[in-house]
Amino acid sequence: MPKGPARSLRVADQIQRDLAEIIRTELKDPRVAMITLTGVEVTADYAHAKVFYTLMGSAEQCAETGVGLQQAGGFLRSQLARRIKLHSIPQLHFVYDASVERGFELSRLIDAAVADSKEPRG
Repeated sequence: MPKGPARSLRVADQIQRDLAEIIRTELKDPRVAMITLTGVEVTADYAHAKVFYTLMGSAEQCAETGVGLQQAGGFLRSQLARRIKLHSIPQLHFVYDASVERGFELSRLIDAAVADSKEPRG
């Protein structure tokens, strides 16, 4: 029976839920505090997983968090192996997700444009 996209999505969702729990309860690295996992993409052969994350902070904090996640990758993968029954646990690749920031910025620009349009001209 071929592995379909539905199974890949279920595996990605499970990885996201379990990683979020592991980071919240077991990872003690202060650089990786207060992050939100926004998604996981798994390759068809389950060898690699892109883990998208976001956090509120400066560019420096984002960079430090990225380093912390990469350094914790082996620990996170080993903890995942205890929770998920897969033939092989994918290599984790952490990618900063700037879409939330872009959304806030667009919302702010729209609000400013609406406020400008309501000001009386003259």
